[in-house]
Parts: sequence; structure tokens; C-alpha cells
Amino acid sequence: MLTIGKLAQDTGVKVPTIRYYEQIGLLPEPGRSAGNQRLYGQGQLERLRFIRHARDLGFPLEAIRDLLSLSDRPDQPCAAADGIARAQLDAVRARIRRLKALEGELERMVAQCAHGTIRDCRVIEVLGDHALCAQDHPTAAG
Repeated sequence: MLTIGKLAQDTGVKVPTIRYYEQIGLLPEPGRSAGNQRLYGQGQLERLRFIRHARDLGFPLEAIRDLLSLSDRPDQPCAAADGIARAQLDAVRARIRRLKALEGELERMVAQCAHGTIRDCRVIEVLGDHALCAQDHPTAAG
């Protein structure tokens, strides 16, 4: 049995995050010692490693919840898991496209800089007027 601190150390997941995963039902509530200390078994360790790896790959919590539910029923076809992974791949590719567009815009902005004074700085000018961008790109909120 592992304490929450040891579980955190073994998985690289912070203690508050482990508690949060318990709170939202991704990780089952652990047993308790006589002193009311959380105690985790091998199954919870493996489940938390699964969650951590899925988070590292960018899966949203709801997708992880669905994948965990599927993993709890190992005799089912894996089409649903494939669909979830395919949706995540599509989201990653879309994010890469947006980042490449942002990279191009930033490269253009820096290349146009005359290295003079702030009054004539193209970086400051473009940042102050989105219409000067070469292409539309998502805002930080979008």
C-alpha cells in the first residue's frame, strides 16, 4: 500500500491533483489507515499512471473518463477508444496548424523590424493593430 505522497512520487502527479482526480471520480476513493491516512493499491497506481500518460498526450478529462470506462470492460471492441484517440489526433493537428500560422506571423513581424526606436517598431505596431497581420489567427481566448 502506498501513501498519497509515495503515489505522487511514483507517478509524478502532485498531491492536490490526485485529490482532485478522486473528487471528480477519475480515481476511486482510497482506503484509509487506522490513522485515517489515504492508502493506495497497485490498481490505483496503474490507473493514475494511465491518467497521467493520457494527460501528457493532451487528452481532456472527459475523454480520459471515457477511456477509463472502456478499459474497465476489456472484452469490448476497441472502436470507441480508437475514435477518442482519433479525435485527439485531429485536435492536435488543428493546434499545430494554428501554431504554425502564429509562427509565420511572428517571423514576419520580427523580420520587418527596422531595429530603430520604439516609435518605428513594427512589432509594437502590429501588436497594436490586428489588421496589420498577414493572416487571421486565433486570439488567445479562441
